[in-house]
Amino acid sequence: MKRLFPVHRIIPLLAAAVLASSPARGEITERNIRFVEYPGFREAHSTWKSIGYSSRHDKVFIGVTDHRGKVGLYEYEVPSGRMRLLGFIAELANLREYQWQGKVHSEIIEGPDGCMYFSTDGGESREEYLMNHPHGYSGGFFFKWDPVLERLTCLGQGLEYESIKDIAVDRVGGLIYGVSYPQVHLLVYDPRENLLRDLGRMGSAHVPRTVFSDRWGNGYYVDWRQRLVKYERETGRLLFSSDSLPAFDGTPAPMIITGVPTYAVDSSQGVIYLITYGNMICAFRPQKTGIGPVEALGPTWDSPELPPSGYSPNSAFAGNGKLYYFIGGHGRYMVRDTTVLMEFDPAAGTRRPVLRFPIDVISEATGADVRDSRGNLYFAGRRRSLTAEDMGESGASRPFMIIFNPERNLK
Repeated sequence: MKRLFPVHRIIPLLAAAVLASSPARGEITERNIRFVEYPGFREAHSTWKSIGYSSRHDKVFIGVTDHRGKVGLYEYEVPSGRMRLLGFIAELANLREYQWQGKVHSEIIEGPDGCMYFSTDGGESREEYLMNHPHGYSGGFFFKWDPVLERLTCLGQGLEYESIKDIAVDRVGGLIYGVSYPQVHLLVYDPRENLLRDLGRMGSAHVPRTVFSDRWGNGYYVDWRQRLVKYERETGRLLFSSDSLPAFDGTPAPMIITGVPTYAVDSSQGVIYLITYGNMICAFRPQKTGIGPVEALGPTWDSPELPPSGYSPNSAFAGNGKLYYFIGGHGRYMVRDTTVLMEFDPAAGTRRPVLRFPIDVISEATGADVRDSRGNLYFAGRRRSLTAEDMGESGASRPFMIIFNPERNLK
């Protein structure tokens, strides 16, 4: 695609534990960010996209895993600042031994009924290579957590032997959209009717990790050509965009077919901001019927070379009208062994680093537009830990929750 956006030399980044932006623009400092640990789970290794906010109950919910077969469900009460372990998925849902789950990979999303919905994943090699083995993986489930009754309900399995990597919730009618792994089937589940529809295979060698919805309750995914795929809820039609999402010239093919790892919503402007695996920020303007336009807004950071490096499986849109996201994770950093919190101003078309962390403070952050009414943004974080007991696919790590507010101090 043509490069219609400016490319500047990036300000050199300093390797320090936490640095604020320059004094001239120093409104964001380390006091704007806070970390919260998860109690009662000594073996905890990681969190994934498994974080979400309940506007009805003013709580954040997080799925925490040992990356093998033990998954804890946590609740963070925003007014009191209390984090507590609600229990472990297998016990809360009365799963049989052969129904073990490796992690919650999906978002945890509030439905129109005030309950929180999510799905589960095998999470490691027992899933991928031992499908029919007694200790292999039976398949992922859709779950519902009722914050009032404090009860977890297993809504049923997606596809046999397949994980459910991500979900989105139709907040108008309550449909749940999901994508399976490793066969990349797009699923639509109606919990009211207990009806599951398999809309077919959307990908090939890789499973893009993000499903999202719009204000009309339509569901979106990307196919193997990086085209937006839309399930139009009122008509039941499956629509495919005529064009692939924007990519930089020279972007390696694996970074194109990998899709969109995160999104964030500006409701006032009717825009959904997407960050691609190839580090392009896009503005998607959904429509009730048909597929709306997509605009390329440039790289996640001002890089002297394109395509840029880095990885951002997280983002959130703040009350100040700006997009925030961490760059770093899975070995893809813009600065060696450093995770950088970025600010993107859509009105000005500018981006800047505001905070920097070594990977033993933050090695990766995940989450899609998790925010409360106070302007706090929430991310599921992890740090590199040389004392962690176990190694996962991204090394030895410890999980924790990140709270960030660009407009007020949290410490």
